[in-house]
Amino acid sequence: MRDGAKVWELYRSFAALGDDLPEAIELLTAAARPILERWFQSEVLRATLATDAIIGAFASISAPGTAYVLLHHVMGQAGGTRGIWGYIQGGMGGLADALAQACQDLQVVIRRECAVQQILTSGNRVTGVGLADGTQLTADIVASSLDAHWTFERLLTPDNLPDSFRAAVSRIDYSSASAKVNVALAELPQFSCLSKNSTDFSFANGTIHISPTLDYLERAYDDAKYGRPSDEPVLEITLPSHVDQTLAPEGHHLMSMFVQYAPYQLAEGSWDDIKESFGDRCIELLGRYAPNVPGAVLHRQVLSPLDLERTFGLTGGNIMQGAMTPSQLYALRPVAGWADHRTPIKGLYLCGAASHPGGGVMGACGRNAAKEILRDW
Repeated sequence: MRDGAKVWELYRSFAALGDDLPEAIELLTAAARPILERWFQSEVLRATLATDAIIGAFASISAPGTAYVLLHHVMGQAGGTRGIWGYIQGGMGGLADALAQACQDLQVVIRRECAVQQILTSGNRVTGVGLADGTQLTADIVASSLDAHWTFERLLTPDNLPDSFRAAVSRIDYSSASAKVNVALAELPQFSCLSKNSTDFSFANGTIHISPTLDYLERAYDDAKYGRPSDEPVLEITLPSHVDQTLAPEGHHLMSMFVQYAPYQLAEGSWDDIKESFGDRCIELLGRYAPNVPGAVLHRQVLSPLDLERTFGLTGGNIMQGAMTPSQLYALRPVAGWADHRTPIKGLYLCGAASHPGGGVMGACGRNAAKEILRDW
């Protein structure tokens, strides 16, 4: 009964769409490519937008569900402007520092660099967490921002959970094809499409996409489908040091390259053996458009899907804590019947990207979880 108002609000929202309802449903469930081809004439614009339809996804732009991934990446706002993402001064760690300071101002005790080894339970209720150093912290409420695999299959024992729930968790799709190349540059990229003496570097304020056509994206996926890193990968590039001078010495720059497709499961070899050669491939590809880049590289870091898993606890290297496909979204995230941030263990909640609405640094999952925790307590 208490959720009746939400159901009514949802009904009214759908009703307000009127004749646009079929297109709205298509955007939530269908493939990105036909929608982009219907709405836009420029192939360059289509391909640029299509990149956001595959970020963090192991899917073709012709696969159902990629339209929502595109929507997911452009539906928010930053600084009062719709459809964009923002930079955090000092890098992403700056956001964690700001949140920590806000909590400490409220007299919250924070422990950093303390690996959680176990979620403690008694009967059907959470009692706290056990740390890797043997310390046990008691609590009536535990909110996990880890993915469902880590929360339910690594930190809890099998007898803590109903068999049906555990079986559903074991079927969650973590297919991933994302890699990251971080590069220290001696100078900004000099793109051959711009005047050689141009002093307009506004291109460095946003994202740079190396994905010239829709068919280029399709071919990149075709390689990964058979367990091979894309021969000509899709690159989404940012130069955060151009807007945040605290990130690099004067005259130097930090370049971040998000790469698709780099399948977690390889048909041959291991990522530890091939990741540097794949990094070479990405730098060489960018060099076709900005010839000065290969010679400007001072240092680089290549993070394969395996590195993303080992370093950040992202199962399968999936940056969204689970595929953002229709079968794992909305009321089905993380699994059907448990989309309200609660779990079969009383007092244990999911508050990260494994819950609705999924991946992205936007705080929505945590806010939703906090509202449900407050409702219960």
